[in-house]
Amino acid sequence: MSTLDTPSGLTDAQYDAAIQAALARIERKVDTWLEDDVIDIDTARTGSMLTLTLPNRSQLIINAQPPLHELWLAARRGGFHFKLDASGQWRDTRHGDEFFTLLSSCASEQGGKSGLAF
Repeated sequence: MSTLDTPSGLTDAQYDAAIQAALARIERKVDTWLEDDVIDIDTARTGSMLTLTLPNRSQLIINAQPPLHELWLAARRGGFHFKLDASGQWRDTRHGDEFFTLLSSCASEQGGKSGLAF
């Protein structure tokens, strides 16, 4: 499949690399928070789906959507779809919010701890 035939203009391999980098970034940050005793978040990864369980048992679910070349986030605040923009940032398809900024806000809200930043 050429890049012109894909929803994002990326090859499937480029999309997969971007997804894996995003998920790894989240996992590294959660590991750092655990090591530094910032907040106790459990992570569970199955393929390209990452579930973050916060201390109050609420969850944030980050999931790749390969057919659409999107990254999805499910949070108490709602469901969000992101596409990789030309600058390499995941942007919400409705409002243009940056993925890591929105994820940080949702984690802070749901975790009851301000200032959590991915």
